[in-house]
Amino acid sequence: MIFIKQYIFVFISVFAIVANAQDTSNTLNAEQVLQLVRKFHPIAKQAIINIEKSKADILQAKAAFDPILSNYIAQKTFDATNYYTYTAPEIRIPTWYGIEVSAGLENLSGKYYDPSETRGQTNYVGVSVPLAKNLVIDKRRAFLKQSKIFNTMAVVEQRAIINDLLLDAIETYWNWVREYQTYLVVKNNVEVNIKRYDLVKRAYKNGERPAIDTIEALAQLQSFQYQQNMKQLAYQNAALAMSAFLWKENDEPYYLPSMVTPQLGWENETNISKFSLALTDLLQVAQENHPDLLLYNFKLQVLAIDKKLKFQELLPKVDFRYNQLGKGYDLLKSSVQSPLFQNNFQYGLKFEMPLRISQGRSDYAKAKLKIKDTKLSQNQKILSVQIKVKSYYNEFETLKNQVALQSNNYTSYQQLVKAEEAKFFNGESSLFIINSRENKALEAQEKLIEIKTKYFKTIYALQWSAGLLQ
Repeated sequence: MIFIKQYIFVFISVFAIVANAQDTSNTLNAEQVLQLVRKFHPIAKQAIINIEKSKADILQAKAAFDPILSNYIAQKTFDATNYYTYTAPEIRIPTWYGIEVSAGLENLSGKYYDPSETRGQTNYVGVSVPLAKNLVIDKRRAFLKQSKIFNTMAVVEQRAIINDLLLDAIETYWNWVREYQTYLVVKNNVEVNIKRYDLVKRAYKNGERPAIDTIEALAQLQSFQYQQNMKQLAYQNAALAMSAFLWKENDEPYYLPSMVTPQLGWENETNISKFSLALTDLLQVAQENHPDLLLYNFKLQVLAIDKKLKFQELLPKVDFRYNQLGKGYDLLKSSVQSPLFQNNFQYGLKFEMPLRISQGRSDYAKAKLKIKDTKLSQNQKILSVQIKVKSYYNEFETLKNQVALQSNNYTSYQQLVKAEEAKFFNGESSLFIINSRENKALEAQEKLIEIKTKYFKTIYALQWSAGLLQ
């Protein structure tokens, strides 16, 4: 009877997982993993660097609108004769609409010089205006607009990169959880079978059980010990895989210590409660905010600017330049003392146009084809995203039902073990049959852990498919 009481106590604890075996200060949950990856992973930091590069590109594009200060100095002396001495400081100010404002001073002296030049000190204030080609848009305006869009694209690309990175990290995390939980189950079974084996040996010595039961108990124990070693190896390798996503602040890799384990209550991840799991909402969010789809919108904006720029090649080049001239170095006085086009002025009008416009027609046709090609790719991407969202949603719904079914299946196997125990105590069963029931229950429990972790991975994958892992 002593053996039977001890035996009952052992079998009651067969399927219990040691819930207090963890130190909560040495645990890691899913949200903590995601935070560490966002903050310290090299790929996440590289995405930020790309944003900073795009900001530098904007600054580079703005350089085309920087005022330019120049000075030209020339002198010619030959055979002791000063032919001329010429100085001409100038400032040119580009503006957004293609108009360029300029102002300058000139000082010309000497015996020989171009008769079209004015001797002595003069000044001018002028303007240069494109009247056809480059009036609506030119390269410098196009590049600045595009560089700003590229900066926004870099931010969106960062979201896309982080979205993919976090999915890889969270799938690795749940693999780590699965291997750890499975290892705990088998480890607990080893501990129970060690106690069982000791009890069976004691019962045999007391003449309560036959010798064959000791062999049966030992074989079961050895089987679980073998499984424990394999599960421990799988758990250690899963921890190494998890370490690949964990980095220190100083950009050094971090290896998970053996004492760090997944959190307690792993089936109650609070982060999941924040997720949207409604298919209609997910499809709408993906349509409006998925980074991969937003990138196509920005690509089309860039191509639209390029199309406008290429259209300029179909227009004639008509550039008008006008300078208001004055004597001396008083720019303000010179600019108002004479009416425009009446006195002290200089102007030029330049017309240029290829007769066949072959280059312009070719570039413009290519620009339109690029837009058409990108729109087709965009439609394919929209469909691909929608299919992924629906596919993961179907998997999510199926796994949710599978978790319930497998939980019931595991409960059934537990009941079978208990029923077999009762028969064993009445002398109607054997340790072999109980061990068989126990093995089936263990398989069911491991299967349940597998399905649960896959269920959680699918929830995160569903968020990823909608572009929400950020």
